Amino acid sequence: MIGTRTGRIVWHDLFTGNRKRSMAFYQRLANWRYVTEHATDFAWGGGEKDYVLALSGDEAGAGLSETPPELTNGWIAYVEVDDVDAATTDAETLGGTILRQPFEVPGVGRNALLRDPHGALIGISLSRHDFPAPGRQFGVEIYLSDGSAFPAEFYAQLFGWKTVPAQTAKKVGTVISGPSGAPVAVHLVGEPPDGKHAVWMPSVKVAQRDAALRDAEKLGAMAIGQMALTSAQQHYPLLCGPDGEAICLQEA
Repeated sequence: MIGTRTGRIVWHDLFTGNRKRSMAFYQRLANWRYVTEHATDFAWGGGEKDYVLALSGDEAGAGLSETPPELTNGWIAYVEVDDVDAATTDAETLGGTILRQPFEVPGVGRNALLRDPHGALIGISLSRHDFPAPGRQFGVEIYLSDGSAFPAEFYAQLFGWKTVPAQTAKKVGTVISGPSGAPVAVHLVGEPPDGKHAVWMPSVKVAQRDAALRDAEKLGAMAIGQMALTSAQQHYPLLCGPDGEAICLQEA
């Protein structure tokens, strides 16, 4: 049976080389507050480690942790599936690369981490709790690639996502909708921050876009572009954060 979260982005992790700086950055930009949890068997690296939950109001939709040795700094979005193990097998069949086989997160659920056919990192998750998918901290996800077409078949088979062309202010983009028909992401063409792989970037919701952009640049972020779905909409800045993570700013 397909759950109400299936095909939705249900969590984000930020892997950072300087967690204190990252916490200050997103607190300033988006007014996040934090709760530190101590894990006795931490999912990323094992052993006893702290994991920082990032909250907007009383909603937790993201976490911050030190970057594991095998990965680089950046955000990872997790998409809900009904069977993590089956989805992992399907992802390989569809041209993806598995970076971490399915693993348990005590009290949370089961996850896996992979790269899609264009090299973009994406997580898959089966939640074992009753909390709804978070909606306050993030808007639609952005998929940025260097001219390659969005791997629509990969995501259609894996998550039930559909693509619809949309005329943007300066270029043609693609809107990606979930099984419910609601938009979950937008594909844009541009140079990914690392110059090699396509990248998924979250749209961080802020109270006032221009003020947040000024604050971000003061705190070490660098503008890499902007997005607009129609010529009537405001542009949303695309940034590299102080740790090199790719993000978009969206007014709440």
